Amino acid sequence: MKITGYRSLTTVHDWGRLTGDVNGVQSGHTTPVPVLIIETDSGLEGVGLGAHGDIARVFPAIDGEDPRAVVALYDRMLDWVFKAGHSGATFGTIGAVDMALWDLKAKAAGEPLWRTLGARDRFIPGYASGLEFGLTDDELVTLYTDFADRGFKAGKLKGGRDIDRDLPRLEIMRDILSRNSRRPALMFDANEAWNTAQAARFVTAIEEQLDLTWVEEPLRRWDAAGMAALRGKIRAAVASGENLTGLEQYRPLLDANAVDIVQVGNVWGITHFLRVATLAHGRDLPVSPVAFNANPVAHAAAAVPNLLTFEVQDLHHPVGLDVDQWFEDGGIVLGNRPGLGILVDESLMQVAGVSPATPPATGPHIRPERAALRLVAEPDVIDLPGNPLRPVS
Repeated sequence: MKITGYRSLTTVHDWGRLTGDVNGVQSGHTTPVPVLIIETDSGLEGVGLGAHGDIARVFPAIDGEDPRAVVALYDRMLDWVFKAGHSGATFGTIGAVDMALWDLKAKAAGEPLWRTLGARDRFIPGYASGLEFGLTDDELVTLYTDFADRGFKAGKLKGGRDIDRDLPRLEIMRDILSRNSRRPALMFDANEAWNTAQAARFVTAIEEQLDLTWVEEPLRRWDAAGMAALRGKIRAAVASGENLTGLEQYRPLLDANAVDIVQVGNVWGITHFLRVATLAHGRDLPVSPVAFNANPVAHAAAAVPNLLTFEVQDLHHPVGLDVDQWFEDGGIVLGNRPGLGILVDESLMQVAGVSPATPPATGPHIRPERAALRLVAEPDVIDLPGNPLRPVS
């Protein structure tokens, strides 16, 4: 079997709600979902998800190769771009290709990827995470009630600007999830919004009222010294890593004992996750993937010994993707369809342009000018009068 080409498509995920975090809120209910199809001379095709704007530069590294050599091809792609570096968009492209190659490898074997990777159980424990920063309290209730209906006993809330807003919302989430657990796990995600002193004060204030399981990305992703210091000032575990691109970026955090929970982004691919999980396992640390559309890394998560829990952001999948997985008992159940279990209906998608799509001017991907520089609680952008995203009471 040889790789012969690729197709680049785009679809959308309709969340049915606003999504965002302390950095910003999306302007509508849908977000783009790039889809990459890797073609072979056997007729089998591999599906990868995520932005892949550098595909024209990366593809020559795998063109004509046997996709079943996926680990070697992953390193070949890294070698192909080593002078310019592999972080950012390039790493995302490699991740999307890597997903498609693993999909092909399992399809060639006629089995689901979780089986190819050696997993014994196809159930992955999870936690609810609705990206709910832009929702009203009533909408928050509806969202986490839907998660509770699927058995979730753990949940994560976005925040970090105003303790008087965040505490009641954490209590709402706790009370809903208490239906499934006497003491549900509560996580809090600041998305790199604080400096070390702010993080210590904010988390300590929360912990006077609630028991936090972990605080996520309390500081900038590379601040090993700050996170190590923070660990000595709070009870909650420190979780970080979703935006790190490559093993070399994890080393300073692990060497400084800066994190309790090692996180990995789904968008960076299967091989990256497996390598980070092994690195964490060598330090006796648990690993927790951060979700993405169709949860492709869930197949790999089922196969590692140090999986803690898997983020679930929505109970539905993008337009045009039929995904062989479902949600019950507070987690993800993977099906038996070969590969990643994703069927693509291209009639519901568009052919992607030759250049990457322009990202929206507002949203969680843009860091606010005053992040980590606020002395007092300030109104969130979504709360300002005249903002079209402001919830109507």
